[in-house]
Amino acid sequence: MKYKRSLLKLSGEALMGGNEFGLHSTSLKQYAEEVKKVVDMGGQVAIVIGGGNIFRGFSSSRIREKIISRINGDYMGMLATVINGIAFQSYLENIGICTNIQTAIKMDPIVEPFEKDIAIRYLEKGRVVIFVAGTGNPYFTTDTAAVLRAKEIKADVLLKGTRVDGVYTKDPEKDQYAKKLENISFDMAYQMKIKVMDQTAFILANENNLPIIIFDINKEENFKKVISGEKIGTLVYKNKKLWKN
Repeated sequence: MKYKRSLLKLSGEALMGGNEFGLHSTSLKQYAEEVKKVVDMGGQVAIVIGGGNIFRGFSSSRIREKIISRINGDYMGMLATVINGIAFQSYLENIGICTNIQTAIKMDPIVEPFEKDIAIRYLEKGRVVIFVAGTGNPYFTTDTAAVLRAKEIKADVLLKGTRVDGVYTKDPEKDQYAKKLENISFDMAYQMKIKVMDQTAFILANENNLPIIIFDINKEENFKKVISGEKIGTLVYKNKKLWKN
């Protein structure tokens, strides 16, 4: 196993499957089973979940019309991640995975507050830890929260699960000539304005030398393969390539 401790970032959109919004039972079950495969092989898994399937946040038309402020919209998005976290916990525990949810915003008795040392102890005991409510602050995305939590729990890698199998020179869903990149530096990601994660998350990861792997979470056993060191998806790195061509 190449990456003993990983943080998996799942978007809220991933949890809604083919639905227009909300939660999709098949997707939740599939992701839970993929996490179980990694836990069964001895991997330590933490998860940050987005909330876009329930509330998209600042992009909402009502916010653009100034009915809901940016700050309130961001807090609504944080609460959406809590709903997703509780749902995913249920699916994990249904297949025998012990799980704890930690939140950046105190909300006893629903979930426990974030404590990095406690989170690390949970991971060392083989439990999955789900981090919700982002960073607990408006103006920061769950991508940025994922980088922050990954560094706080001393994760070996951050994994961004998406519906595409990595970073491409152009949108592969729109351009058949788009070329997949196996390795890309953070500097190149800035220059190309890669949108699979926000720029603040890339900057924080770069400054803290945290490798990010962007991969297709929907393909069976991809999570397990990435953890094992197979070249799945695209590696975003700091100074040197961690994968050899």
